[in-house]
Amino acid sequence: MRLKYFLGWSSALCLSVAIAQAQETNQSDQLDRKLQEMQGKFEKQQREMRENFEKMIREQQAEIEALKKQVATAPTNAPGATPPATTAASNQLKELSEKVESVVEAQKKSLPSEFNPAIGLVGDTVFSYRSKGSEATGSDRPGGFDVWQRSLELVASASVDPFAKGWAVVNASADSATGEANLGVEEAALQTTSLPGNLTLTAGRFFGEFGRLAYIHDHELPFVNRPAVLDNYIGGESRSDGAQLNWLVPVDHYMSVTAGLGDNFGGDSPNPDHPGNFRAFSGLNFWGRASTYFNLTDNWQLEAGVSGLWNPKTQDRGGALLQPNDVSTLTEKERRLAGVDWKISYVPLRENQFNSFTWGTEILFSDNTFLFDPDGIPANGDEHRGDVSSLGLYSYVNYKWSRQWSAGFLLDYMQSVENHNDELFAYSPFVTYALSHWNQLRLQYTHTDHNAISGLKPDDAIYLQWTWIIGAHSHGWTQR
Repeated sequence: MRLKYFLGWSSALCLSVAIAQAQETNQSDQLDRKLQEMQGKFEKQQREMRENFEKMIREQQAEIEALKKQVATAPTNAPGATPPATTAASNQLKELSEKVESVVEAQKKSLPSEFNPAIGLVGDTVFSYRSKGSEATGSDRPGGFDVWQRSLELVASASVDPFAKGWAVVNASADSATGEANLGVEEAALQTTSLPGNLTLTAGRFFGEFGRLAYIHDHELPFVNRPAVLDNYIGGESRSDGAQLNWLVPVDHYMSVTAGLGDNFGGDSPNPDHPGNFRAFSGLNFWGRASTYFNLTDNWQLEAGVSGLWNPKTQDRGGALLQPNDVSTLTEKERRLAGVDWKISYVPLRENQFNSFTWGTEILFSDNTFLFDPDGIPANGDEHRGDVSSLGLYSYVNYKWSRQWSAGFLLDYMQSVENHNDELFAYSPFVTYALSHWNQLRLQYTHTDHNAISGLKPDDAIYLQWTWIIGAHSHGWTQR
């Protein structure tokens, strides 16, 4: 088992966290002086602007009062003979009123596109080289040299009314065999914004809140590929058609509780839910998550959470799954998944745009019930039910030393959800260069090792990911 190697790497990661924390020192006096100078200049500018504005208001008010007095004290003359002074004063008062009205009217005007949704486009292209072919590695991409337009994502979002907002994400991904893009709806959801009791309700197609990275789009990941345990246990992204209720607990520090239900769970699962002829309530997927956040110090933060998923009756999810011996099959009858995750972050208050450190880990435990068919011939009397318990996890560190450069290391370990004796171990160093907030490159090397039970061969791969954003994009690149 490769688990002992993972524990060794985890110890090294913990040591790196201690070293990074020990390197935190006081900022130089020169930076303090620059900060104080900038703050002083800003306060001076604000004070001067406020004084000039107040002076202008006083002058205009005095002019208006003088004109009013001039009009009130003007002598009354015969009809048709208006004194020149009165006429001039009236014209000045009229001109001033028109200016005031024009300012008020300008504030009322709205832009033609004010009620249009915010629209963005995201492209994610992956160049790669793999040392083995897809038949030897089990990958859905060919070996050797490969260019893959992994996704082209169109995002639209807007407020529906004062009580709700909506968004839609349409994604096109190139087929591995033909290269043609297959268009699909990743998200199309409505979310409330004004429910009482710190409650938020989301309904439609969305990414259910489970774990750390399952509800994150591929281009938002801190590395190129999604960890194998998320692909195998969840199905990649935690997409579902259903409803989800979130409660922000009213305590001193951040604490969030989420519960949801839906027809399926897992966007790119190799074993999609089968609806059957009739879906009972037990055929739905039920999930939940509780998470919290703490400031350990001014510069160190801790995020942690626990998640759970239960599908009491999966309706033969994915059908009969052929095993490596090419004879026996498994058919899933009940799905149970639990997870715990945490992230420790170093984000200095003064230099967080140039310097940060992240250590994130997620451990998943799968305990599914299957119908075993040893000879692959259905309904011949040798079928029996049984549970398969499997463990999977990933852990990574990411260090940022400038506004544009960062680098990290990912460890990945998994027991197959169908056979806990089938193990995978992988590691991936990576480096990221952000040309700007909307354009970034990432270079990654990945070594993947399988044990003999799977029948798959070790594989080495090099990836170059190029991702860009056009227009508005609410879930851009953040510190994951």
